[in-house]
Amino acid sequence: MEFLDVIKNRYSVRGYESDEVEEDKLNLVLEAARLAPTAVNKQPFQFIVIRTRGREEELKRIYPADWFVEAPIVICAVTIPGEAWVRRDGKNYCEVDTAIAFDHLVLAATSLGLGTCWIAAFDLEAAREVLEIPEHALPLLFTPLGYPKAGPRRMGRKELEKLVRYEK
Repeated sequence: MEFLDVIKNRYSVRGYESDEVEEDKLNLVLEAARLAPTAVNKQPFQFIVIRTRGREEELKRIYPADWFVEAPIVICAVTIPGEAWVRRDGKNYCEVDTAIAFDHLVLAATSLGLGTCWIAAFDLEAAREVLEIPEHALPLLFTPLGYPKAGPRRMGRKELEKLVRYEK
């Protein structure tokens, strides 16, 4: 699949088949995240891969939608502020770097026929507790990972002219 086709075909999947994700595909999406560019190549993140079978109820404490646990895998992106590059004005790039890596993961999944959905509206304390995430780290994003059974709900996008400004 051409890269722009991958971008155009990616959508927030809110329904998953129960079919397992092949280990080679899981490894490819994780490798895509590992290869993502980060400030000063610090890679201030960790990905937690959670098998959902048998853990549905505790995972629904993190995010209560039924479709969240339909996929065989849920991935949590954890950012580690103390490991990130910090700009001179004090801006810590941990969340930026983690989001870049997460997006690489999501796009790689799309290229392999897998579905994902960015989830940031989760219960932070439940995530910390269920996944035993230490205080020095911050769960930032979640996504189910599996084969889509729900089709896309296309969202409109702003025109390019409204998003780009050219300097003279």
